[in-house]
Amino acid sequence: MKLWRKHLERVIQWGLLISATVTIIAVLLIFVFLGKEGLPALLKVPLSNLLGDRWIPVSFENPRYGVLPLIAGSILVTFLATVIAVPFGVGGATYLSEFAGRAEREILKPFIEVLAGIPSVVLGFFGLVVIGPALKSLFGLTSSLTALTGAILLAFMALPTILSIAEDALRAVPRSFKEASLALGATSWQTTWKVTLPAASPGVIAAVLLGIGRVIGETMAVMMVTGNAAVLTASPFDSVRTITATIAAEMGEVPFGSDHYRILFLIGLLLLGMTLAVNLYARRLLVGKIRRRKR
Repeated sequence: MKLWRKHLERVIQWGLLISATVTIIAVLLIFVFLGKEGLPALLKVPLSNLLGDRWIPVSFENPRYGVLPLIAGSILVTFLATVIAVPFGVGGATYLSEFAGRAEREILKPFIEVLAGIPSVVLGFFGLVVIGPALKSLFGLTSSLTALTGAILLAFMALPTILSIAEDALRAVPRSFKEASLALGATSWQTTWKVTLPAASPGVIAAVLLGIGRVIGETMAVMMVTGNAAVLTASPFDSVRTITATIAAEMGEVPFGSDHYRILFLIGLLLLGMTLAVNLYARRLLVGKIRRRKR
């Protein structure tokens, strides 16, 4: 019996190792493929063109491949989504972890996690029909297709990730920390603000970063509601165009092997690098949190 269990554990160990190795190889192959298709653009298109502020890839006389408006649009929408999602996500996680009753938690937690399964195209329609016109009426805008509309949708999509991971981090704080604070005369709110949140801060920050990584690569919702105007702007009330929307809208019509084709793969490589950097930083925070607890 012991020998059989030993062999079973070894098979499971090798299975997990193979799965992890295949995942790493798959990510590396994606980088290699994107680099193979996109990096040759650096040899054909001048750097001054790539760093310009105009994206006009279909011009027959003077095509412009300035990626700055696309990068700025992606950063603007992601930043606004983070500003909106973090207070609600961390606040909701704090309530579920520290103040909600058992019945409330059992109802709200599964409901919030189900929100992560809503198709992005459905959220896009909701943004077009409800959120966009509401913002247009509220702020007196000329168009409902703005960066703010896309940011609200992305914040809605990031909420389940931020809330679930942050709530787990808060619940993982040792109970002795809270009991010591309460024993010294602190209120429940003071204990949460001064003890629980600081102790869980690495996990909470990691939850926020994972939420950001979730929304950076979102395509359909932002393509439907941000207006797809490749302009360099920092105003949330202007139409913008993100990297993901550009790739989705133009890849199907671009000539194979053209400069435009290569540029799309190049910005795809840039987007993947941004997403990977955010997730690696979040992973680093989580690992640091685990190591500090073991000390």
